[in-house]
Parts: sequence; C-alpha cells; structure tokens
Amino acid sequence: MADPVQVHLVAAGKYHDIDFARLELLKLFAEEPRIRASVAMSYADLDRLQRCAALVTYTCDLVPSPEETVAIRAWLERGGRWLALHGTNSILRFLASGLVDSPAERDDVMEILGTQFVAHPPIGPFRVHVEAPDDPLVAGEEDFEVVDELYLSRHLAPITTLLSARFAGEAPGFVVSSWPETRVPILYRRRLGQGEVVYCTLGHCRSHHDVPELLPFWPHPERCAWNYPVFYRLLRRGLRWAIGALD
Repeated sequence: MADPVQVHLVAAGKYHDIDFARLELLKLFAEEPRIRASVAMSYADLDRLQRCAALVTYTCDLVPSPEETVAIRAWLERGGRWLALHGTNSILRFLASGLVDSPAERDDVMEILGTQFVAHPPIGPFRVHVEAPDDPLVAGEEDFEVVDELYLSRHLAPITTLLSARFAGEAPGFVVSSWPETRVPILYRRRLGQGEVVYCTLGHCRSHHDVPELLPFWPHPERCAWNYPVFYRLLRRGLRWAIGALD
C-alpha cells in the first residue's frame, strides 16, 4: 500500500472567487486517496510546509513575507514541489489614475516563480499551443482555444514552457498597456535545486461580490478555464506531478 502524501493548499487573495477555486481543488485532491491535505489563507504555516511534499496555491495579490520566501525557497531546493495557479505571481496596486500597477517590489518571490504578472487584455478567447508534446504534464493534448485572462508577465528566471499563446495589442486599464508581438507562457516548469515550480496561468474565476473596488455587485460570474475539460486534465496532471506520481 502506498504511503500518504502531505499537501499544503494556500487559497486566498483578492478579486477572485477563491471559495470556488478552493472547493474545486479540494475535489481534485479527494480523487487521490493518498493525499492528506491542509488548507490555509496565508503562507505563514512554515512548520506544516516542511512536512509536505507539495504546495498548491491559488491566490491573487497575496505573496509570502521575505522570511517566508526564504523558507519556501529552501524547501524547494531540498526537493519540494510547488504547483502555482493563476494569480499566484501577482502584486496589484489600484492607482488614483484608475490604472492598475504591478510593481516590481518582490523580486525575491517572483524569481522563485519565474515570472511576475504585469497585465492582461480583456477576458476573451485565445489559442493555446502545445510546445512540449512529450512532457507528461501535457502529453496527448492538442492545441486548444479557451476563454480566460491571458496573463502578460515579465520574466525573472529561466523557465521551460510547455503551453504558450501569442499576443500583440492593448491591455486597457493597466499601467503597462501596449504590448508588441509576445510569446506568452501558459504552463511552464521552473527548476530550483532538487525541487521545481510548475505554473499554470489559466483559471480566472469571479463571483458577484469579489471586486467591491469596482462594483458592489458583479452581475455576471466568470468561470473561464474552469468551464473546459482540458483545464481539469491539466490540474489533475499537475497534482499527480506534485505528489510524484507523474515522473
């Protein structure tokens, strides 16, 4: 009988339906009987992390403190695996001008993750290209179209891109709004010592009460990639990778 695998989920932050994402991820955890999960709303429980093989995060505008970042990096370099989803690499500031800034103020975190979110065009359809068809995280998948936020990011470390998209145009509402033709990583790997980060930028979700800064009641809930079977296949593979069952 296989031994249990300890997994720590951090699901918290702003501007998203975190409750929905947390529940969907826990449902996927429950498909693997070996997973013994803990759930948190911050990165503070470092003692728990040290006992875990994997960290899974769905956050927005929530980053570990400098001290927590040092501990997470050391945990990764010893062999930990971090499955980072959607807004994990975001820092957002609403300016008096009405624009949203993504300041480069926590490169210690973003260098671990490999990228930092900068902007996204309005939610809409885009084509996702499979760049590494032999990688077990995407093996058997074909190029697909999805409606989601297309994350435009700055790069801080070497990454291995498995899924990508292309974009040129405007990201209205953000400080960095004009983008030339850009290859956009959608799913990638980032090695650190004996460990690794796998980052998937898909998975925006929003419900009625998640952006009071913009509207007290958001009229149309958004589920984006969560509406697509391919996203759940990617999540399941990511979780299997995180617990060492996809190597």
